[in-house]
Amino acid sequence: MTRMNKSNPFSLSFGKEPVSYIARDYQSGEILESFDSDNPSYQVCMITGVRGAGKTVAMSAIANILAADSRWIIVNLNPERDLLRTLAAELSNRKELFELFRDAKINLSFLGFGLEIDGEPPITDLVVALRRMLEKLTKSGKRILITIDEVSLNRQMREFASQFQIFMREDLNIFLIMTGLYENIYELQNEKTLTFLFRAPKVELKPLSIPLIVQKYREVFNITEDEALSMAKVTMGYPFAFQVMGYLKWREGGNKPLEELLPQFDTYLEDYVYEKIWSELSKKDKEVVAAMCSAPSTKVETIRSRLKMPSNSFSTYRKRLTKKGIVRSPEYGWLSFTLPRFKEFILRQEEIQ
Repeated sequence: MTRMNKSNPFSLSFGKEPVSYIARDYQSGEILESFDSDNPSYQVCMITGVRGAGKTVAMSAIANILAADSRWIIVNLNPERDLLRTLAAELSNRKELFELFRDAKINLSFLGFGLEIDGEPPITDLVVALRRMLEKLTKSGKRILITIDEVSLNRQMREFASQFQIFMREDLNIFLIMTGLYENIYELQNEKTLTFLFRAPKVELKPLSIPLIVQKYREVFNITEDEALSMAKVTMGYPFAFQVMGYLKWREGGNKPLEELLPQFDTYLEDYVYEKIWSELSKKDKEVVAAMCSAPSTKVETIRSRLKMPSNSFSTYRKRLTKKGIVRSPEYGWLSFTLPRFKEFILRQEEIQ
């Protein structure tokens, strides 16, 4: 492969769309179709998946497509800040919206947003100000998409989601995409004041298509299908692993064989993702995945027997690990890991301990 001094098309940065990116057109298309229709079937969507599954990239891709349409206003919010106040500040500071709010005589000077209208009393309540802005934008044919990355259940999120629900009931053109780990999304949906989120679609990101990964590797590296397939199989369709494998192959000039890339591949997965995933597992979770590695087979009965764990208890941990995106059941009565070379990582943890 001739690199010609080009930059590496693969990226190890989380949340930023790499040059070599495999789009999830089907899942993104459904969200875009609903949000962009005259009568949206839903206005809230949650994207979930294991760390490194590409949640942020998927959300950003949807936002970028909508941003190309002048009707849409995209606002990215930080879940650790006052979400309602930040939303109001973002809207009031957009140059293209300034005249709209001035024409609507929305005086925001009291709230410190700088929009002062002579002869108009300032709005003193934040929610009232937001409602006035959103009403004006809706009447002007604008649609507002709010994106929030890595949500968790905190005071700011409770307050924001509760008010967002009211804005939806008032037929305002406001839309929301959130990303989060499964357990954080689950906790948010189960908050008693936010039950409307149960009706919101939850998009769980699945592994990338192995044939598409093969195609991408062949395009970038000009290698045989067999070599590209071997690389793709190692990634198991895990988006971050797809990027790591491509990154290392490019960095080494495209000539180093797969076997020589694996030690670095393991190191990157461990340092960037697996150590964090491991730290978030309970003691029992770790015992279950360790038993999967050491048992003669990954048959559920064999693993459970090795742990001396009753069936109902084992089912609880199996369900937890499945929801975390760590294991799956390829067929009834069997388990397997969803993450590439995660077994090798666990075995190294056992050696350390």
